[in-house]
This record gives sequence, structure tokens and C-alpha cells, in this order.
Amino acid sequence: MLRPFLLAPVLALGLATLAHGDENTLSIPAAHARLGIERVRFAGDTERVGLVGASYLVDTGGVLGLSIGPAVYGAVSGERGGFFSLGGEAAWRHRMFGPVGIELGAYVGGGGGGGVPKGSGLMLRPHADLVWDLGAVALGLSVSRVRFSNGIVDSTQLGLVLNATNDFRFVPAARLDEPVVSGGRAGLGFDRLQLVGGAYRTPAGKLLLDGAPLPRSIALLGIRAEQAWGTNAFWGIEASRAARGGGVGGYAEVLGALGLEEEIVRDTLTVGGRIAVGAGGGGNVSTGGGLLAKAALYGIVRLTNELGVSLEAGMARAPNGNFRAVQGSAALVWAIDSPDDSGIAARPSRTDFSAGVIAHGAPRSDGSARSLRAITLKVDRFLTPGFYVAGEALGAIGGNASGYSGALVGAGWLQRVGPRFHAGAELLAGASGGGGVVSGGAIFQPSAYVGFQVTPAVALRVGAGRVKATSGPLSGTFVDASLVFSYGGSAGRSRAPSGSP
Repeated sequence: MLRPFLLAPVLALGLATLAHGDENTLSIPAAHARLGIERVRFAGDTERVGLVGASYLVDTGGVLGLSIGPAVYGAVSGERGGFFSLGGEAAWRHRMFGPVGIELGAYVGGGGGGGVPKGSGLMLRPHADLVWDLGAVALGLSVSRVRFSNGIVDSTQLGLVLNATNDFRFVPAARLDEPVVSGGRAGLGFDRLQLVGGAYRTPAGKLLLDGAPLPRSIALLGIRAEQAWGTNAFWGIEASRAARGGGVGGYAEVLGALGLEEEIVRDTLTVGGRIAVGAGGGGNVSTGGGLLAKAALYGIVRLTNELGVSLEAGMARAPNGNFRAVQGSAALVWAIDSPDDSGIAARPSRTDFSAGVIAHGAPRSDGSARSLRAITLKVDRFLTPGFYVAGEALGAIGGNASGYSGALVGAGWLQRVGPRFHAGAELLAGASGGGGVVSGGAIFQPSAYVGFQVTPAVALRVGAGRVKATSGPLSGTFVDASLVFSYGGSAGRSRAPSGSP
């Protein structure tokens, strides 16, 4: 159970170094958005699976010079559509000569799916990259070793990497109570978030991989994060999973998107279109190797300076599988940042990023009920000093449940108890499935927790609660533990309109 924390000492030291910084100004370390692709040997060297990996690593500075952050991997070729792994990565970079440098790193995460035989779900991926720096981006060749689920996958391979560098601008935790002047985008740099609920409508007569009929309707819950690119364009990432749909509870997708939009009624209505490409599958849905493409048109009605409502319609298709569908969705759109600098001092918006492990019992498709463990990545955005909204993703790392994953959103309250301790409670809801776990799709997760403040920016937290499926037998008590990093997003900025990033 302790193996997921192999990187914990490194992460803790890195977060503590990053957190201290210069407490008299905004901290602006470099950040690296990394995209890689490689072909991994599955099933005893008889099958090659194309994996795409994406990570966002922030330089911590200090003696070690590490970069740390979240990462996700997904299958896009072969016959393992629906294989995903979610976790964290630590890396060390060094310029050797001229534009040539090296990167050494290690990834630890959880997941599975795509027909991979059951195992713990734990995935380890150490790597060494040789990169050529072109300025804002770097290209390179990677050598990695992927080990998954107790040796079910054990492969060494070459790959290609693209590394884009920008700034991770934040206010140190020690200054969260002080007004600061905005310097542009803060934190991960996204201008708006969308909480999305929708459905796929599939053609009649299609089958799942196990021969059962493909449901005509598949309900989805998801989240999108987007950043403006010029005047009318934007790019973003999105993650969704099935919340209901007749036996496809393990279906999930993670995609990157590009879009264009135009405000046609000032401060009221924006229309646009977008395309998205990435990995999708699981739940016996036939997506072939996992490559998924989507295109859609949408409209956003602005309700306030920060909130809007979006309606969208489009198409989704797996080019290497027989899955295709018409899609429709509605979303709550929240403008959280802007590239502009208003020059007005204001109190920072606190954000907590946490990584940890959760454990609870879960019914399985073979009729048994066993414990499972999953790695969790979570972001809390505070709207007041105590009240926050939250988003969490998880992937199995133990309990013979590889392929089990989930995504949840909700809200909570945190209360300080003296200078070092805090307590809180939250309610999350979302969807989970896969890995032979009978979940029913949609779940609720109320919990309470206590935490100890190691530094103003780093805390250790333990909690307990209940996980309950809205339909299905999943119901039980869970315990969790996490490492939490707190920072502030610079406030006093010009808010991006809800319908125009």
C-alpha cells in the first residue's frame, strides 16, 4: 500500500522548496507542458500499444532542481482502447551544451482498462530524454521503461516528446491574506472551466466488445479547462466518463481541444465551434486502439461577469473502432482568470492541489466484495476563506481492480483550528467504474478530514467518509490520506467574459 508514495519524499521536498520562494513578490517558476508518444509491448511481447502521455511539471528550484506535477497516459493505437493511467511525475533537467539537454524522470500512477488482465493498477515509468531546445518549445527522443500491474506489462521502448515552457505564476501561501497586484494568468493558467453534463446517442444495431448491444444512450459527466489563444481562438483539455448507460460504466475519455468563437451579442451571447482529439474507451465500448475524435458547435449565454451556460451539439467517432455517436451537452461555464493585468491590488484566490490515496471496499463482477486502493489528484478553489469548490480524479493502484477510475466535483468547507491544524467536510459527486467494480456509474462521496500544516504551503491530511452509487451495489466507508500544496492565484485582474476566454 505504501508503494504509491515512492515519490512522496521528493514531492514533499519539492513542494516545500517551491512554496517558500520570495514572499515579497509573486513567485514565477517555469512550468513545462509535456506531450509524448511511444509504443509499449503488452501481453508478452505479442502486441504493441501506442500510448500518449501528457504532464504539467513546475520547477521547484532549490538544490535538487526538480520539476513536479500531474500526468496522464492513454492508449491511442493497438487494441487497448480504454487503457488509462493517472498519477504524478518528478523530473530533473540539465542543459549539456548549446541547445541540447537531458531530462531524467519517473512517473507513478494508477489505472488500467482496455482489456488488460486484472492487477493492482500501479504503473511505474522511469524515463530519460535527450531534447533539443528551440526556445518556447523543445523536441526530443525518450527512452522509457513501463511496468504495470505486477509485471503484466514490462516494456522498454523509444518515444518522441514535445515540451512547451511557460510560467507558473502564483502567490506564496504566506501572503494569502494580503492584497497583491495581478501579473496576468496564475497557477495552471486556464481562463475558464466548464462542468459538463451530456449524452451520446448511438446508432441502432451496434454491439459492445462482449457481444451485448451498445446502449442507444450513454450519459456523460465531465470537466473542461480552456485558455485563450489570440483574440478568438482557444485551446483546452477535457475529461469525461460514463455516468449511466447500460453496462458501460467503465467508459472514459481524455482529449485535447482547439476552438474558435465570436461574441455576437455583447456581454450576452457567444457562439463557436471546436474539435477535440485524444483517447477514449473502456466499458466494452469498441474504440479500437483508443483514438477518439470529436467536433461540435455551441453557444454560451453569459449570466454574470464570471458565469455562463453553454449548449452544444456535435459528433464523436473512434476511427479505428466501430463507435460513433451524436452528442449533446449542457455546461456551467466559469471564467476564473484572464491574461490581462488590471493593475488593481486584491486578495489572492487560494487554491489547494493535493495528491493521495483512498481505500474502500467494492463489490466485483465475480460476486465477491474486496478492498481497493486508488491514487487521487484533487484541486480545491476557494471562493471565500472557508468555502471552496473541488474537482477530483482517481485511478486504481491496488486490490486487483486495475482499470477502475473516477472523476468527481463538489464543494466543501475548511476551518482553521489553531496555527497548525485544520478540519473540514465536503460533498463530491461524479462517476466511477471499470476494473470489474460494480459501481452503477454515478456516485456520491461525503467526507470529513483533519490536517496538519507542515509549512504555510504544505499540509498532511487524513479523512474518512462514504462512497455510494446512485444505482448499483457500491456502498461503503473509505479512508484517505493526502499531501496538500496551497498557493494563491493573483487577483485584481480583468475577468474574462464567460463566453469569451
